[in-house]
Amino acid sequence: MEKLFKLQEHGTDVKTEVIAGATTFLSMVYILAVNPGMLAAAGMDSAGVFTATAVSAAIATLFMAFFANYPIALASGMGLNAYFAFTVCDDLAAKGINDPWKIALAAVLVEGLAFILLSLCNFREKLVNDVPANLKYGITAGIGLFIGLIGFKGAGIVIGDASTLVNLGSFATPQVVLALVGLILTAVLFHFNVKGYILIGILATWILGMIAEAIGWYAVDVEAGVYSLFPDFSGASFIPAAPAFFSFDFAWIGENMVQFLVIVFSFLYVDLFDTVGTLIGVASKGNLLDEKGNLPKVKGALMADACGTIVGACLGTSTVTSYVESSAGVANGGRTGLTAVTTAVLFIAALFFSPIFLAIPGFATAPALIWVGLLMIGAVKNMHFDGDIADVVGGFLALVLMPFTYSIANGIMFGILAWVILKVLTKKVKDIPWVMWISALLFAIRIYTLIR
Repeated sequence: MEKLFKLQEHGTDVKTEVIAGATTFLSMVYILAVNPGMLAAAGMDSAGVFTATAVSAAIATLFMAFFANYPIALASGMGLNAYFAFTVCDDLAAKGINDPWKIALAAVLVEGLAFILLSLCNFREKLVNDVPANLKYGITAGIGLFIGLIGFKGAGIVIGDASTLVNLGSFATPQVVLALVGLILTAVLFHFNVKGYILIGILATWILGMIAEAIGWYAVDVEAGVYSLFPDFSGASFIPAAPAFFSFDFAWIGENMVQFLVIVFSFLYVDLFDTVGTLIGVASKGNLLDEKGNLPKVKGALMADACGTIVGACLGTSTVTSYVESSAGVANGGRTGLTAVTTAVLFIAALFFSPIFLAIPGFATAPALIWVGLLMIGAVKNMHFDGDIADVVGGFLALVLMPFTYSIANGIMFGILAWVILKVLTKKVKDIPWVMWISALLFAIRIYTLIR
């Protein structure tokens, strides 16, 4: 283990890495419940998608462990799966195309191949390392706000409101109360330096939820989407269903090349900048950046992401990408690829114990996400709100627009565009790296496609 992952060099040990890997897994295991239902809406078999999601996550995370030795896990990306099912497949189905998901999978495959080419020519690596420091810290803090919002939303603490956009959830619901109790418990465990405090917080909140259900406070209402917190083994199959291997439809593409390229570009755009933002944010939190603020071995990390996407497409699931929830494991001490290996093994185990893993509710993982958000927003203290106006405005927009638009990619988009435009207007064109020019051009094209 020491020779393979260099644990001592990174100031960690096997126990810490394993606990961190389990924490990351529990923070992102919700994808095994969400993704099958999401892609089933596009006509895919949910059981097969479950298998594809778990297996592709495990393989891609192992790629990350051995290509880059980073504690970052990957799985089918949220947002990307919604675009896959409700935009691409719905549009194609409206045109009378049968099994539109086969065309969408072909687009994901092409996207993965394009990512490999971009990684080999160092574009993605340059993008990660040439992002200005203030933007990097703004991205890190913005991701903290974003995943904190995900946690608050998942527990029902923050809810939608037609008048004020957001509002406070009802304290009459056990999910809100239990999530807040779990958050306080996590904070207390952190104060007393308890190892694995985030994992303990997740499990304790889940157990409290089961107690609440047993005494009748937590009321199960399947029609309203409120499910039992107890694992259901009745009639459950522990044999994984076969995924949709190599289910691609290339026949349609030849006659509709322009439309297909638009689909590929949309996948490419979201995945590219979500991945870059996640890598910067998680690496910054884990002190994995070098003294210049760059990410060592970034090419290996980006290749793992690209190869994971290709594997996912071949197995029958939407784009596989790096998960910001990896910061839960990093906050719990994860520093090497052993954390990722642990997470990958648990994804494989989930294939055979799905009733248990799928029973962990969103409000139980919410305290972990909120806590990690609290830790990551600390990067804001390294930001400079005076000096170069491009750095100031770019970093600020990256910080605030991630939670306000519910998208990591949007925060990066406006941050980079503002930075480049202000550099030009303040006559500092020579300070703009070529990779930032290309990024700004891509974002300008993206905005053009949004207003057409």
